[in-house]
Amino acid sequence: MTKADIVADIAEETGLERNEALRAVEAFMNSIKASLAKGNNVYLRGFGSFIVKERAQKTGRNISKNTTIIIPAHNIPSFKPSKVFIDEVKNKVSVK
Repeated sequence: MTKADIVADIAEETGLERNEALRAVEAFMNSIKASLAKGNNVYLRGFGSFIVKERAQKTGRNISKNTTIIIPAHNIPSFKPSKVFIDEVKNKVSVK
C-alpha cells in the first residue's frame, strides 16, 4: 500500500476530497517527524508507538579497503506496534 492508496482510502471513508485527505496525511506525517526530530516519542493508543532509539558507538569495517572505522553514536526512528495491532495482524494474515 502506498501513500496514494492511503489518501484514496481516507477520502472514500470520510467523504473528503483527495487534496484535503492528502494534506491531512502529510500534516500527520510531518507532525510525527517533527516530534521525533525533537527527541519526543509519539504514542497512538491501539496502533503503536513511534520512538527514537539510541544506537551506541561501534566499530565497523570497510571490506574493500580492509580498514576499520568508528561509527558514532546516533539516534534512529523506530516503530513498535501495540499488542492490539499485533494480534489483529496475526489473526487476519494467513500463512502460505
